[in-house]
Amino acid sequence: MTDPYARNLVDRSFYHSKIDIHTKIVVVLDGSLENRALNLIRPISRAFTQGSIIELIGTDDPNTRPGNDVNAIAYLGFVELQNGGILVAGDEVIWNDEVIGKIAGFDDTHMPNHQNTILTMTTRKSGKELGMCLGDDIIVKGIAK
Repeated sequence: MTDPYARNLVDRSFYHSKIDIHTKIVVVLDGSLENRALNLIRPISRAFTQGSIIELIGTDDPNTRPGNDVNAIAYLGFVELQNGGILVAGDEVIWNDEVIGKIAGFDDTHMPNHQNTILTMTTRKSGKELGMCLGDDIIVKGIAK
């Protein structure tokens, strides 16, 4: 077995520092499911180029982490990355100057079309319920050390 993630050789501390990723909302979603059955991949990070589109999906399940399944979800929206970079499980996601969640992991269901990016949230709400609007900025905070 050579996969460093399967062997638990890599964790968030591996990422010494990285830039913030700035995004703009291009689609606001409204909906939730109790039985989505997303399967979070084991790797804790994904690399994206400027202009990539990813889907943000929220959950309030405290057991959500790479390698686990997620059922109770709310759809937030699709965002376009304004700069390339690396997203890592544990990164804070900021909208309207407020942390709305942390990246929990990634689901490959719709790849290569787009990456499902799952956020743990205190309260699971859709993008519409939160009041998100087209063009709003969302920042994924980097790590500064």
